[in-house]
Amino acid sequence: MTLALIDYGAGNLHSVANALKAAGAADIAITSDAAMVAKADRIVLPGVGAFGACAAALRAVPDMVEALDARVRGNAIPFLGICVGMQLMADTGEELGTHQGLGWVRGSVRQLAPADPTAKVPHMGWNDVTPARPHALIEPGEAYFLHGYAFDGDDVLAGTDHGGPITAAIGRDTMIGVQFHPEKSQAYGLAFLSRFLEWRP
Repeated sequence: MTLALIDYGAGNLHSVANALKAAGAADIAITSDAAMVAKADRIVLPGVGAFGACAAALRAVPDMVEALDARVRGNAIPFLGICVGMQLMADTGEELGTHQGLGWVRGSVRQLAPADPTAKVPHMGWNDVTPARPHALIEPGEAYFLHGYAFDGDDVLAGTDHGGPITAAIGRDTMIGVQFHPEKSQAYGLAFLSRFLEWRP
């Protein structure tokens, strides 16, 4: 089983790769080659930084968006988006202007505006993950978050609270995205990644 970890200059690739290995992944290809992605059995899209910059960087990789769309939505292989990689699944992101996402899940990524004035932005640190509905990969627990923008839309799988409700995970079919960082979430994160590696949606 080949797992493609997408390299588009916008993710902490080695931390994610090490966490995937610790969770049981044996064949990880860190790649910016669309042809390799088109043959992968599982795909992980990490992301750190601003939505627009990450979207532009992903689109700058030749044929990558087309390969992702064909493999994930066409061939229905398991896909995981992490942090901004999850946000890119949305229609749009509103960070420093409005930018187009992949359009896989209906919704937009908007700046956090906690109702509680003592809640700091960005949202950084450990927080609860509370399932919104049953899903094979999502269990209640604590994970590590670091973000100033959050998804608002459909197909929410889990939430958290930071001066108000925030989306912690989205997904449908064979795709899932998490706002938290599994690679920084210790036992909870490794257990989540292990479930993803074994997932047969």
